[in-house]
Amino acid sequence: MASNALKERLSEVIDGDVLIDEETLEHFSRDASLFKIRPKVVVQPKHVKDVQSIISFVSHNQKDFPGLAITGRAAGTCMSGGAIGEGIIVDFSKYFNEEEIDVANLKATVQPGVYFRDFEKISLPEKVSMPVYPASKSLAAFGGMIMNNCGGEKTLRYGQMRKFVNSLKVVLSDGNEYEFGKITLQELEEKKKLETFEGEVYRNIHQLIKDNYDAIQAAKPTTAKNSSGYALWEVYDKEAETFDLAQLFTGSQGTLGLMSEAEIRLVESEPYKRLVTVFSNSWDTIPEVVNELSSIGVEGMETFDDTTLKLGLKFMPEIAKKVGKNFFSFALQFIPEAIIGMKMLGLPKVIILVQISENSEVVADRKANAVIDALKDNKVHARIIKTEAEAEKFWVMRRESFNLLRNKVKDKQTAPFIDDFCVLPEKLPVVLPAILKILKDNKIPVNVVGHAGSGNLHIIPLMNLNDEKERAKIAPVSTEVYELVIKHGGTITAEHNDGIIRTPYVEQMFGEELYSIFKEVKNIFDPKNIFNPGKKVGGTVKYMEEHIVGR
Repeated sequence: MASNALKERLSEVIDGDVLIDEETLEHFSRDASLFKIRPKVVVQPKHVKDVQSIISFVSHNQKDFPGLAITGRAAGTCMSGGAIGEGIIVDFSKYFNEEEIDVANLKATVQPGVYFRDFEKISLPEKVSMPVYPASKSLAAFGGMIMNNCGGEKTLRYGQMRKFVNSLKVVLSDGNEYEFGKITLQELEEKKKLETFEGEVYRNIHQLIKDNYDAIQAAKPTTAKNSSGYALWEVYDKEAETFDLAQLFTGSQGTLGLMSEAEIRLVESEPYKRLVTVFSNSWDTIPEVVNELSSIGVEGMETFDDTTLKLGLKFMPEIAKKVGKNFFSFALQFIPEAIIGMKMLGLPKVIILVQISENSEVVADRKANAVIDALKDNKVHARIIKTEAEAEKFWVMRRESFNLLRNKVKDKQTAPFIDDFCVLPEKLPVVLPAILKILKDNKIPVNVVGHAGSGNLHIIPLMNLNDEKERAKIAPVSTEVYELVIKHGGTITAEHNDGIIRTPYVEQMFGEELYSIFKEVKNIFDPKNIFNPGKKVGGTVKYMEEHIVGR
């Protein structure tokens, strides 16, 4: 009944679609996480005015609809539960899908519903690209990529999404759209003089950072990647004398406002690619490989374990189909790997994919050979793959590992809850075995993939979440794993963000003082708590546990 009334009221104030049918509500109850939360209504705004009207409606009708809140959603591929909520789901995928690429100035404007796969169809023929994308690049959209501060297989060279965000247009809790980007301190002072909500935001955030500057800077994770907490340390650059609130919104999971448009930076495509595959029988190899290759300037170092390799081999016909090959011709491409396997007396425990992309074929070949030379004294087997067609067999296996696990493993499901830790690469030989022991002691099987060069591994547990005893393992195992990660100077989430699954541990990650500052950030932008509540701050283990569901 409440949903009917809400639909009627919202239909009066927007031009877009307002949906409460069973199929829609069921679909938007899930993202790629292990949670199910049923919204009251799904709204598909047609334009920015609709977004403004939705926010104004929620802000001014808390009496009629107590606790009503808004969760922005693009592709819905979030693994931490950031794209689901109990109130209004604002779905940007239907109408907010326009992009414009400025090749000459290496930039583009994108709306949140633009799928990365569609963007690539336009950008790649122009020989430009946005090099920061997740493994789910065939499914992801820019709204989630930006709001989660995504990373990916090229992070070693390019960093995370925030480095490619020039500016953002965001609709704030007062119902107005504002543009945020890098400004000078003189421009900041002018912003602070504004007698508007925008001016209030600039005044309060600047003062908050000034008052707590040393504590904020000390809290910045030293890892290669991080998407936990609010990135206050990226806002005020004293040396450059700049102030950039776009950096605060990036990675905020829609908890401070709804993004309506982004201007992003692009890079020129580097046409000459080489892939060096490295096979090892020990995870201890990773720090050695990363150290040996650090001066060569490779684009990325991805990794996956033997469990993932076995899964890929088992479902090779489907992977062959993904790369447009027939099964037999695809299988023949693995003959060199089979020969290496015979030399190693079995499957390797770890596969590292060393990616090289350059503007010169000579440089690409030189770097590939340098990788081989650098690793000759290590206990590894390595080979150079020169064609993208052959290299694709490994990339599809790496990128599709989560989907294969989610769709092909009987009686269990993927349970991403400690799936995104990051430490310095040299810490992995200590941290990874300890984490795997915790999981083994709790009888939780896993597979491991990730970004070796960044020290960011994705551990995907396989569990029967229909079993109450299995669900009960998640909170205590999370606490134990995060204690270990934090002890070794790591972050609880590098690129998948906090969401429902990790928000209860943000205070454990940053400490009481920083967590109270994060809560103040939330209050400055969202005093009525209408934007994606329970993510970044305010989430509890109890709420998390109550919403875990099986398939």
